Amino acid sequence: MDLPPRALLEALFRAAVAAAHPAGVLPPALPKVPERGRLIILAAGKAAGAMTEVAEGHYLARLPPARLAGLAVTRHGYRRPTRSIPVIEAGHPLPDAAGLSATKRVLALAAAADADDLVLVLLSGGASANWIAPAAGLALAEKQAVTRALLRSGAAIGEINAVRKHLSRIKGGRLAARAHPAKLVTLAISDVPGDDPAVIGSGPTVPDPTTLAEARAIVRRYRLDLPGAVTRALDDPENETPKPGAEIFAGSSYRIVARPADALRAAELRASACGYECVMLGDRLQGEAREIAAEHARLALELSRQGRRAAVLSGGELTVTLRGGGRGGPNQEYALALAVHLDGAPGVAALAADSDGTDGGGGSADDPAGAFIDATTIARARGAGLDPAAFLADNDSTGFFNGIGDLFRPGPTFTNVTDFRAILVDRPPVHGK
Repeated sequence: MDLPPRALLEALFRAAVAAAHPAGVLPPALPKVPERGRLIILAAGKAAGAMTEVAEGHYLARLPPARLAGLAVTRHGYRRPTRSIPVIEAGHPLPDAAGLSATKRVLALAAAADADDLVLVLLSGGASANWIAPAAGLALAEKQAVTRALLRSGAAIGEINAVRKHLSRIKGGRLAARAHPAKLVTLAISDVPGDDPAVIGSGPTVPDPTTLAEARAIVRRYRLDLPGAVTRALDDPENETPKPGAEIFAGSSYRIVARPADALRAAELRASACGYECVMLGDRLQGEAREIAAEHARLALELSRQGRRAAVLSGGELTVTLRGGGRGGPNQEYALALAVHLDGAPGVAALAADSDGTDGGGGSADDPAGAFIDATTIARARGAGLDPAAFLADNDSTGFFNGIGDLFRPGPTFTNVTDFRAILVDRPPVHGK
């Protein structure tokens, strides 16, 4: 029996999330316990609670609790129950004092590791905000100001992280430096286009190919107004990051256990099983959310004109250049722009949502993940006195979709791989049948 479009869209989202959940992807990758010494688990990101829960359960059955140590830092609302390793909730997307305090403990645990120990780093998207350790001379408020400016600028995630890495004592390979000479294993859930380890979580355990000069160029490109202490830090050669070939990376290993492509493949299989021709646009889309939405609307309209029953799937990480004073994230802005360009086209419905369960917002676990649209979206909005174009101009996609009841709020998913976008194109019903 066919599901209604909205129910199928949610089913596709949940299939994508399940394919990247730590419970399924992490156990086969967990390393053996060290012959001597301790196992130190350090986790960060939106999947950190779930990754730690899975890893702890695995290792407590294999070694005495006295040989297991560690700390996990995750977004507020993403804690999971653990027996031995504490899970600390901290700010995202803006770092906060809880993250600062927890990161000091993480650095101390890494520094205390010796050559007999194994440091297991469990990394996922969100780690850049959760692990916050400002470079010398910087205060938390100044790091928060940098994050705000970068998020508002429309910079891509790689550019954002290139700046953050040069203002940190843990990012850009510096955690590896702190843990040396212990054996270091990193298991990561990728949330970035291209799955670059140097970008995932700002690459705390891998060499950093970016430079201070590149970070300064990004600041100039986006005309960021940053505190003087930040400008001085980006001019300080002491804040250059460890590069490929450095001894601190010898003997370390890195493995990605879930990728955006895995999540989209699961959604593709589900859509195909429901009789849809799948049009896969890839997991690496980047760019301004409203511009990508315009392209996808044109594609959906063309598929509709051809009479095809199709599911258009895409991932990647879109951006929003904030010009208005509204609320919302890139998935909601994409959905609003898509609805505007489709303008009530019959037989077309879509969902755009962040796989972690929240999209933009104020950092609360119940922030919306995204929004649904269909052929009735624009008409219902206008019937409620809402002007879609005005809301889009004000970057107020949350306000728009809240006004018509089309926000998607799945709650925390305890993983984080990609922005998930699905457009269903169905043949419009023939009148009288």
